[in-house]
Amino acid sequence: MSSASAAPLRALIHPGEVRTNRNSGLIRLLACALMLVDHAGKMLFPQYPVMRVIGRLAFPMFAYGIAVGAVYTRDPLRYLSRVALLALVSQPLYALGLAHENAAMYAYSFSAHPLRAAYAFYMNSWQTPSILLSLSLSLALILCLRGGRYALALGVYVLCTRFSANLDYGLQGVHLTVLFYLLCEHPLAALAGTSAFMLWWAQGGGYEILGHEFSIRIFALPAVVFCCLPMKRGFKLPKWFTYGFYPAHLLALWLLTRFAIFP
Repeated sequence: MSSASAAPLRALIHPGEVRTNRNSGLIRLLACALMLVDHAGKMLFPQYPVMRVIGRLAFPMFAYGIAVGAVYTRDPLRYLSRVALLALVSQPLYALGLAHENAAMYAYSFSAHPLRAAYAFYMNSWQTPSILLSLSLSLALILCLRGGRYALALGVYVLCTRFSANLDYGLQGVHLTVLFYLLCEHPLAALAGTSAFMLWWAQGGGYEILGHEFSIRIFALPAVVFCCLPMKRGFKLPKWFTYGFYPAHLLALWLLTRFAIFP
């Protein structure tokens, strides 16, 4: 392949700027708020299923934030390390806060075998990984593409495929994140491509819209559209807020349910 013919491919894989929604602070704030609504709907207010519907808007915003961060980061390895470390730290809180515990987590007594019990508790909490594993793998894949490490990118993708059944939002969540990255310089193409992808992904389910059956994922479509709008930077949000909010809200949910503040 000549350098001239390869130029469009390089431009696609290495976007130089974001021309879709650049108001990343607002997107991150909305994503955190919507995630809280979703998780509170599961743990505290299950009688209001509309909260889980509203919560579907959160994932595309987090996926988009990861993609935008991959475009602008000056230190890809540090960025990936932060997201991966957050996943490692938050996983047991995720299992506790959202009731993803299992018997293997409590195979040993903490009083009799504290170290063995802590190890079993932590390792077995990964039987149901949080969204952060999906986002970490998506980011690793994107950064490999950005760095021109295509063989490594293929290896990461194979890994995603191998463990897709265990990933929150599955392999399609990874695809959406990569699509956001690849199309971020072209708002119209991003709007068309990601919207079509969401419509395909949401096929089949218990929600009938315009004569078609969709799953609950269809309610994430407005978030995808919002992410593709060419908005300028505006609202600023400290980077630490998003990283701290995730484990903090899980801990809060666990405390609220643990001490029966809510039924």
